[in-house]
Amino acid sequence: MNNFNQRNFFHTSESMCEGHPDKICDQIADTMLDEIIRKDKNSRVACEVFTGKGYVIIGGEITTSAWIDTNNIVREVIRDIGYTKPEYGFDYQTVAVLNTIVEQSPDIAMGVRKTGAKNQGAGDQGMMFGYATKETKELMPLPIMMAHKLARRLGEMRKKKILPFLRPDGKTQVSVKYVNGQPKEISAIVIAAQHDPNIGIKELRERINKEVIKPICHDYITSKTSIYINNTGRFVIGGPVSDTGLTGRKTEVDTYGSACPHGGGGFSGKDPTKVDRSAAYMARYVAKNIVAAGLASRCEMQLAYAIGGIFPVGVAIDTFGTGEVDEIKIIRAVEKTFDLSPAGIIRELKLLRPIYRKTSCFGHFGKNDPDFIWEKTDKAHILRKLLS
Repeated sequence: MNNFNQRNFFHTSESMCEGHPDKICDQIADTMLDEIIRKDKNSRVACEVFTGKGYVIIGGEITTSAWIDTNNIVREVIRDIGYTKPEYGFDYQTVAVLNTIVEQSPDIAMGVRKTGAKNQGAGDQGMMFGYATKETKELMPLPIMMAHKLARRLGEMRKKKILPFLRPDGKTQVSVKYVNGQPKEISAIVIAAQHDPNIGIKELRERINKEVIKPICHDYITSKTSIYINNTGRFVIGGPVSDTGLTGRKTEVDTYGSACPHGGGGFSGKDPTKVDRSAAYMARYVAKNIVAAGLASRCEMQLAYAIGGIFPVGVAIDTFGTGEVDEIKIIRAVEKTFDLSPAGIIRELKLLRPIYRKTSCFGHFGKNDPDFIWEKTDKAHILRKLLS
């Protein structure tokens, strides 16, 4: 991969609308987490959600002093997403909610200790990755950003009733052609949009192309771009009626669209003592500041932890041959600039706040939101100074 800047290739990424079954689960899990953290910051939360035709099952391990109305939270999230009509086959009023939550294992709890304490240990072992690239203003890969923006746009057009025939479920996919390592054009766009049965396929395609695709992708569409909108011709039955959903199944959608490795752990429903979430946020924070500092045009950051460990057992950086400074020197500067301990990550990124519902759809990275400290580039000047 070190010859990335000289490579010609295609890269594809996808995203989901809020009403996709897996994303319903992620949003419920993170709303549960927000409500618990709001009342008890020292809670241990590993919430898993499973949904299907007419039901939602809440499981996992939660230890907290807070009381929350699980049944009401589930229904409110489903209503907010847009499953409000019985004809959808899945709606917030009639869905059955089954709660199977248990407490966190004491064998795990003894290694994690009090949240925020200096000797707080990592909630599990594992490796986490962060990534940044100069391809876009968000310092994210272009394919995943385009896919997210298309998915978000579908939801906006539905909720504003500009495209009133749309229903909550949907998926987007964008393929980008790279020349000499840089994105040149979009080669293909794939959209699957759930819709009312009374809209004709020709009208649906024309209006989605006009109201969704062109406003988002106009700078990269060419005469060679292939566009596929509801390629089977019909997508009326969707959401949990057509497919089951589960938390943590869309890890590449949540991160970088497979532009870099993923450590394996999903994010949604997990409190920040779980380093597969919090350390992935820190890795993004580090990588983004390295690129913003001009030390590389691409950067991948890897962190690794042992369960109960106070510091990472592994720190690695790959600039794919784009680095202006030796990678070992960058790592040394990173370790002086960022606190990579589990407690330090929670403190530095202010992760004991109810901010997680906003992360659960359209990606955890690349969003311009003041609550997402891991998206700031406020440490770039420190890295530049250390490595000048």
